[in-house]
Amino acid sequence: MSRKDSRGMFANVLGQLDQPAATPPQAKTTSPHLLKVAAGVRQIQEKGEVLDRLLKDGDHIIDVDADDVAPSTIPDRFDGAYDDSAIEDIAASISERGQIVPGLIRPFKNGPKPYQIVFGRRRLAAAKKLGLKFRAIVRELTDEEAIVFQGEENANRNDLSFIEKCAFALSQEQAGYKRDIISASLATGKSHISEMLRIASAVPRATMLVIGSAPDIGRRRWIEFVDIFLARPDAAECVEEALSEVKRSSETDRFALALAALKTAAAKPAAIETPQTAEIRANGFLLATVSYPKSGPRISFTKAVPTSFVDFLNDRMETLHGEFLQSVDNKNKG
Repeated sequence: MSRKDSRGMFANVLGQLDQPAATPPQAKTTSPHLLKVAAGVRQIQEKGEVLDRLLKDGDHIIDVDADDVAPSTIPDRFDGAYDDSAIEDIAASISERGQIVPGLIRPFKNGPKPYQIVFGRRRLAAAKKLGLKFRAIVRELTDEEAIVFQGEENANRNDLSFIEKCAFALSQEQAGYKRDIISASLATGKSHISEMLRIASAVPRATMLVIGSAPDIGRRRWIEFVDIFLARPDAAECVEEALSEVKRSSETDRFALALAALKTAAAKPAAIETPQTAEIRANGFLLATVSYPKSGPRISFTKAVPTSFVDFLNDRMETLHGEFLQSVDNKNKG
């Protein structure tokens, strides 16, 4: 990981230093404290030389047992992001050069483990795989501060795909976080958060996981996907069927295949029962066909039947119906 990539990790530490730094404008939030946290994360971009000093300062970093660090309450990546294959490069780098950039953890009061990860999950997974200690800065953080740091670190490194950010925003809302917290954690405005929540709410998480993180697919393509997805009652089944036999070589390709399936596959029609039919013949000639749809039986006379015969039947219909009822009555009595 480059120095630029790691700068988003040390805002809380840098806030204690006296060196002045220009603070770029940030998304509005109703919480002054969260504004300070979010601004501090951005200030690190102006303090590369201080970052070098902090990384060499042993007082700011501790080594903890990787098994003593609990996962975040709200995941920011899709399933599989911390599997062995996903962290292979990180594990190889740590094995060769050690863990150069520490993560951030916080004391986990009343939790199942002494600490909880704030960011640096893949480095933690790599350390656990290698059986090594995990290097981290420990900070007392509230739930709100932790979620802001968690989101900011990924946002600064452009590390999450658009749909992962949408899912992360929805997970926060479902956990009870307010919009200003969600906005600060993703470094974007509330209007964008509303759109991201709409997208994540429209597509079931199971469908998102089938498609994958789709790192090259941005906002406009996902809006197009959602519009088509909502128009089809069988959309989730259609996507799952289209991708069931496709290898996960490219998640961008999986998105394209899913979108194409929604566009081209017609909704499955309901099974149509073929109505029964009967023929009315006289002297070897076909006079009419009787069909039995749900709306009721229908008689269709052939062109060979003269109109006068139809009028004849019409005149005798009441008599014929009376004879029918009499026959039914006789059968019931018998």
